[in-house]
Amino acid sequence: MADQAIEAAEPARHGLSGNIRGALWMLLSAVTFTVMTSLIKFLGADYPASLQAFYRQAAGLVVLAPWILRNPARAYATSRPGILIFRSAAGTVAMIMQFYAFQKMPLADANALSFTRTLWLVPLAAFMLRESIGIHRILAAVVGFGGVLLMVRPEGHGGLGVPQLCMLASSLIFAFTITGMKTLTRDHPPSTVLYWSATLGFLLAIPLAVLSWRWPTPKDLLLLCLMGVVATVNQACYIKGMQAGDAAAMAPMDYTRLVFSAAVGFFVFAEVPQPLTLAGAAVVIASTLYITWREHVIVERARRAAAVKL
Repeated sequence: MADQAIEAAEPARHGLSGNIRGALWMLLSAVTFTVMTSLIKFLGADYPASLQAFYRQAAGLVVLAPWILRNPARAYATSRPGILIFRSAAGTVAMIMQFYAFQKMPLADANALSFTRTLWLVPLAAFMLRESIGIHRILAAVVGFGGVLLMVRPEGHGGLGVPQLCMLASSLIFAFTITGMKTLTRDHPPSTVLYWSATLGFLLAIPLAVLSWRWPTPKDLLLLCLMGVVATVNQACYIKGMQAGDAAAMAPMDYTRLVFSAAVGFFVFAEVPQPLTLAGAAVVIASTLYITWREHVIVERARRAAAVKL
């Protein structure tokens, strides 16, 4: 049902290249991400991050339930439950910290810091996956973290406070989960990882949600459920975009959410981005784009070498 809805919304294939279709999906992903984070911030005064994360996970599980219930044994079949449990627990903690940061920080600032996830992947790929990362990616990561220092400068409007630390820690943990997914997808279908993540994420979110529980008003309940559904749609749009287009071409489109979040922050929440925040964000984005481009070049070289051997 969800797949049919996504396919029905997909732009007509005639006359559109894969990268154009992918770019449209990525733009929709950026818009839905901005809607999600705006709802997180709007509801944040009354509903803690742990409670919002619970509703987010509940909505995702409801959307996936029809596929899980078709064949539960097959859906959860795995030879490495330990890694899946650890990944789900880490993802839940990271989500709560991310929601907290979006509640407490200006939207543009929080979005900019969330882009550090790509930078964290560089050292993690070297230490966990034993990948050869090369001097170019190392230098790009170092420069990118220099941009982070601009955004979290100790003085002025920004500062390295609890929300900033939560967003950086969240990005690091999400990078761990991405690295774990790379390991798991070597012998697991992506759907299995998704089902485990949604189910365990929901179960693990319950205790913290109970500790901070409050009964929402009908209006707030609708907004909380909407936030969860939009988050699930956001994931689907992102996956469709990356499937349709080349990763190197799609990566820049993901950064349009910084523009959308800055606009919503200014017009809805009266937030004015600081010059050093924008400068730091530009450095981080440039660094992550360079890392993405280098990975694309390496993959293309490997493909050509394999083609020559054949």
